[in-house]
Amino acid sequence: MPEGTVSGPASYFPSIERTYGRPVEEWLALVAARPADEKHAATVAWLKAEHGLGHGHANALVAYHRAQR
Repeated sequence: MPEGTVSGPASYFPSIERTYGRPVEEWLALVAARPADEKHAATVAWLKAEHGLGHGHANALVAYHRAQR
């Protein structure tokens, strides 16, 4: 993979910012504020229901956040 190429959940970030008009840092802060024991799928469902994110975008944010912990 070429140097500087982003892969995994972070590869969705430019699309998330374009589609929803908010920086990824804001979305990650919202995910971080969720209860620590909340299941991955529940956080994805919350992003979809409360903020209108598509499944792939919501899943990428939650997966990235959890990988950073």
